[in-house]
Amino acid sequence: MFNIMQEMNQSADHMPMEGTGEGSEAAKTDPTYERIRHLAAGNAVVVFTVSGCCMCHVVKQLLFGLGVGPTVVELDRHKAGGKIHDALHQLAGDEGRQAVPAVFVAGKFLGGVENVMACHINGTLVPLLKDAGALWL
Repeated sequence: MFNIMQEMNQSADHMPMEGTGEGSEAAKTDPTYERIRHLAAGNAVVVFTVSGCCMCHVVKQLLFGLGVGPTVVELDRHKAGGKIHDALHQLAGDEGRQAVPAVFVAGKFLGGVENVMACHINGTLVPLLKDAGALWL
C-alpha cells in the first residue's frame, strides 16, 4: 500500500498535490488530486469504479462479502469522473495497468483488482481492513 501523497510525489509525470512542496502553484492546488486525497483520507475504504466494469464488480463484491461498506465512486456517473480517472491512471503507473478499480484503504492506495485479490489470497487484506476500522471481526 502506498500513501497517496507519497505515491503522487514519486511519479515522474504527475501533478503534485497541495502541500507537497513541489511543482507549480497551480499544480499544488489541483482540485482533482485534492478530491481523491480528501475522499481517501476521510473514509476507511474507497473504491473508484466504472459502472459495467466486471473487475470493479469483483472488487466491490469481495469487500461487501467480507462485511466492508466501502465508499464507492462511480466515475462514469460523477461530474469530475473523467479527471479523476486520468489521475488514477497516473497513480496506477505501469503501462497496461487499468485505472479502475482503484482501492484506497486508510488513506493509502492499495491498488487495483490484482493487488486486492493478492492481499485476499495471502491473508493480508482482512488485517488491513481491520486496522483501517472497516471491519470489527
